[in-house]
Amino acid sequence: MTDRLGHKQTAAMFTLMVLGREVPNQELQEVVGFTLTGKDRTNLNTLGYVESEPTGPRKSFVHVLSDSGWAWCEKELAAGDPPPPRGQSTLASALYVLLGGLNEYLARENKRLSHVFGPAEAPTVEATPAGDLEDRIRVAYRELVKEPRGWVGLVDLRPKLGAPAAEVDAVLKKLSSAGKVHLVPEDNRKALTAADHEAAIRIGGEDNHFVSFEAS
Repeated sequence: MTDRLGHKQTAAMFTLMVLGREVPNQELQEVVGFTLTGKDRTNLNTLGYVESEPTGPRKSFVHVLSDSGWAWCEKELAAGDPPPPRGQSTLASALYVLLGGLNEYLARENKRLSHVFGPAEAPTVEATPAGDLEDRIRVAYRELVKEPRGWVGLVDLRPKLGAPAAEVDAVLKKLSSAGKVHLVPEDNRKALTAADHEAAIRIGGEDNHFVSFEAS
């Protein structure tokens, strides 16, 4: 059984849970129509469920769930036994039914609340090995070129590679330095589209838009 909190404190806990990050009082007011202040704040701070820090010139508080706060929320989701306190609104009672369903889902999927509401983790992007990327550039070039040592627009080449622009640029610059490829700008600048500008590779202070391989 979790520590029974007042309705406002419970609402604050669930709001911080769903937002899953530091939340200033001003945002709490905008989202749920109240701020976490006074005894409600100090009680949650004392229990160790919420960490609050004053910020800004007006020293308005910013709040975030602690690990203990996340643990309280997980236990509260399973508050069907014993049931939530009597005397709450019909909507609040329905909320606990919803939370119980969420708890059952988390148990089935072996997940934690933080997996659902915590901050999203940035995807890990693995760098493409330079040798593999060079091979892919050569293959894409051969598919696009119309004649030996012909010119291919970088705007057409890049979409076939599936690699970050910076990695492609590094390989092309290395090949250019080795004399294996030639990079040139578009003579008619008025013909360039926004996509052409974005796909260009800058070398020696000049944007280059076309590439040609010495040996394709």
